[in-house]
Amino acid sequence: MIPLEAIQAARERIAGSALRTPLLRLPLAEAPAEIYLKLENLQPIGSFKLRGAGNALALAPREALAKGVYTASAGNMAQGVAWNARRLGVSCSAIVPDHAPATKLAAIERLGARVIRAPFERWWEVIVSGEFDGLDGLFIHPVSDADVMAGNGTIGLEILADLPDVDAVVIPYGGGGLSCGIASAIRALKPETRVYAAEVETAAPLAASLRAGEPVDIDYEASFVDGIGGKSVLPEMWRLARALLDGSLVVSLDETRAAIRLLAERGRVIAEGAGAAPVAAALAGRAGGGKVACVVSGGNIDREVLAGIFAG
Repeated sequence: MIPLEAIQAARERIAGSALRTPLLRLPLAEAPAEIYLKLENLQPIGSFKLRGAGNALALAPREALAKGVYTASAGNMAQGVAWNARRLGVSCSAIVPDHAPATKLAAIERLGARVIRAPFERWWEVIVSGEFDGLDGLFIHPVSDADVMAGNGTIGLEILADLPDVDAVVIPYGGGGLSCGIASAIRALKPETRVYAAEVETAAPLAASLRAGEPVDIDYEASFVDGIGGKSVLPEMWRLARALLDGSLVVSLDETRAAIRLLAERGRVIAEGAGAAPVAAALAGRAGGGKVACVVSGGNIDREVLAGIFAG
């Protein structure tokens, strides 16, 4: 578990760069719960990744930054690292999978970072090993870095401050850095609150691992939900996820599409697939009743994809 003191310190450290995003009620009388939206899509880069990247780079020794920084990301963490690297005057590179969406790639380059495309298998190896031949700068792990998770955990502090009687929190699960960071804060301050991961059916390694009682590999299938999912649960994250989370709520691609449409039409919120997955789970009643906070992790979705979802 990430110590509460580290999360509270991260809150102060990133206060000048990351927004304190709103928690708003989704106006939906027919929902099975009171659904609240933690709108991380409103961050300057359109994603929560600004928090963890900002905390990690702020804590990195200046000498470690001399050769630049790099990360492996489907797009949002790369933007978070690039945004903070530019602010510090540090060079940045991003290894991205071959299915990364164009809107995220354009944003990475707009922030001054170098994009290095890699086949999914090679990209996943970087996530597992934390190394990439040819780059010798400081690697900022998108998931399992404790400083990144502490930055992510500041979302949990804000949810509890705005909704002290929250019954459940649903968080997208990519590698576990977001969900375990937020869950660490909530377990420390309000342990009775249920905390769930949200995954999509085409890439749900946590759900499969929880069923098996140990980390297992799955057949990963790329989809428009590019911000979450992988081949397996990282070994270093398994212990945290199993201890901190109450389970994984798996949603279908169709449920995720419906949630994206509903968020736009009823909530005036643009969410990418990963950000809509928790809402899809809550709408299906899988998070239970009462007050359910859904972390809308990002809103970086290709216009063509969004138009296709609206068109059905």
